[in-house]
Amino acid sequence: QVQLVESGGGLVQPGGSLRLSCAAPGFTFNYYSMGWFRQAPGKEREGVSCISSGDGSTSYTDSVKGRFTISRDNAKNTVYLQMNSLKPEDTGVYYCAARPGLRRCLLSTLEYEYWGQGTQVTVSS
Repeated sequence: QVQLVESGGGLVQPGGSLRLSCAAPGFTFNYYSMGWFRQAPGKEREGVSCISSGDGSTSYTDSVKGRFTISRDNAKNTVYLQMNSLKPEDTGVYYCAARPGLRRCLLSTLEYEYWGQGTQVTVSS
């Protein structure tokens, strides 16, 4: 069974940085595309960034381009999201998700089969 465990969330001031981690022990990690999603109160869950299996190509939603960086370490079965220049509108619960198959990642929640429990990110002064 695939388990995803996020960590690294917290409270940060505007302009600050956080690095989220998602550990995925016990499965063939490099066979999965990985995505980060977030959900603010009263809003739908949205795709933030993803990284493909195979070639490691990445995708970002427009609002985080140039500020967030996704990466993966296949040896550690871990995907990261480095978040810089954080804004209050980045506040939400951040979820890690896994999509099996050697194919390009997508930012649609419908494409992902496994989900973590989420980690809270709050950007506030």
